[in-house]
Amino acid sequence: MLGTGSVTLVGGGPGDPGLVTVAGREAIERADVIVTDRLAPLAALAWAGSDAEIIDVAKIPGGRSTSQDEINQLLVEHAKSGRHVVRFKGGDNFVFGRGSEELLACLEAGVEARVIPGVTSAIAAPAMAGIPVTHRGLTQGFTVISGHVPPGHNDSTLDYAALAASGTTIVILMGVRTLSAICAALVEGGLDPETPAAVVADGTMPSQRVVRATVATIDVAAADLGAPAVAVIGPVAAIDGLQIGPDA
Repeated sequence: MLGTGSVTLVGGGPGDPGLVTVAGREAIERADVIVTDRLAPLAALAWAGSDAEIIDVAKIPGGRSTSQDEINQLLVEHAKSGRHVVRFKGGDNFVFGRGSEELLACLEAGVEARVIPGVTSAIAAPAMAGIPVTHRGLTQGFTVISGHVPPGHNDSTLDYAALAASGTTIVILMGVRTLSAICAALVEGGLDPETPAAVVADGTMPSQRVVRATVATIDVAAADLGAPAVAVIGPVAAIDGLQIGPDA
């Protein structure tokens, strides 16, 4: 008779394998099956046991793609066969990572599941560029949005005028293609076009690149940057903590 398997959703952090949590590494080391994504820190797979099965379900922009239903089914089937499954993806499972869908699919199928949070790139990528998402005297909060669809799209649920008036730092994930439209919508909604902005590409990685401009010009300044990238809009984007020495 097969033993009882389980699923562990592991957030792999923003890219540098050194930013995977201790609990995340332990889960990878114990896994029988690892279902991994394109943006997960793949170097961390070296921690897996020699007998662990690695299943790549990466969604390649404009290329091959594994549906979410197929991924959910993989997790459930392997766990029901008595295996310990790790769902390994970049960032945090619950920040635009569909982790909640996977968790619910497991629980509805009667599969034991748990979540190990990951370091989200929404905070980590700006931090590695010396940009804090909050700063005393400048902003008392930050808002993280998905740029997967542009303003005005039927699937967009965001109120850009409200965002423009929120007084919070605006952090945009998955917004490389839509950054120009998002910035235009924010300006149209009342945000000062001279508001500082920055884009951090490949955050936490050796290939990290940072571009700074204003909300009116950041799309042009960052035009040659590719995904993954995080955009930051607000006064904090003018801060360069990497250039501030201890005596500054």
